[in-house]
Amino acid sequence: MQLRDAIAPCGNSDVRRVGLMGGTFDPIHYGHLVTAEVVRAKFSLDLVIFVPAGIPPHKRGIKISSGTDRYMMTVLATVTNPHFEVSRTELDRPGPSYAIDTVRHFRKEFGTETEIFFITGADAAVEILTWKDAKDLLKECGFIVATRPGCSTGELERRLQEARLHSAHCICVVEVPALAISSTDIRRRVGQGEPIRYLLPQNVENYIHKRGLYR
Repeated sequence: MQLRDAIAPCGNSDVRRVGLMGGTFDPIHYGHLVTAEVVRAKFSLDLVIFVPAGIPPHKRGIKISSGTDRYMMTVLATVTNPHFEVSRTELDRPGPSYAIDTVRHFRKEFGTETEIFFITGADAAVEILTWKDAKDLLKECGFIVATRPGCSTGELERRLQEARLHSAHCICVVEVPALAISSTDIRRRVGQGEPIRYLLPQNVENYIHKRGLYR
């Protein structure tokens, strides 16, 4: 099911709609921001909440920047958009950061009258049925999966079709050109002294250099 087929039946336009965008954000870049804005507009979301991961389960043993640095970079990157907010819920919660815990946190905060959509990338979505309490998670919220242009979606669609059998909400796919930018490449560029301007907001670049990150 492609995005153009999925928007219309995806929820009730009369209720509040909130997107949750999880990620390590190490660092946050224009790919993340463009994804959030494209999804916000196409799905008529009232708010997109960026949720920096505390302890990413899929990155155990991999060195990442401190939660404080990643939170501050995310705040700096999103501050000019009135539809964006940043939450510390995963940073302040002990233990690994699981989507099911985060969604339940916001479900409790917003109540049942708000539609919640979890925004994620294709790489993570392919493994969605292996996530903690995946079947319960699929009953709690909708999913919006962002893909890169030219990315093969055959395996993704097969996995999402399987996930839809357990879902009480829509699971939609949207292509985002700016996802060609990656945090991994930005960290590599900084480490090798290469320019990162125009890959992420200027104030985030300034923060990286001021804090000496990725060197």
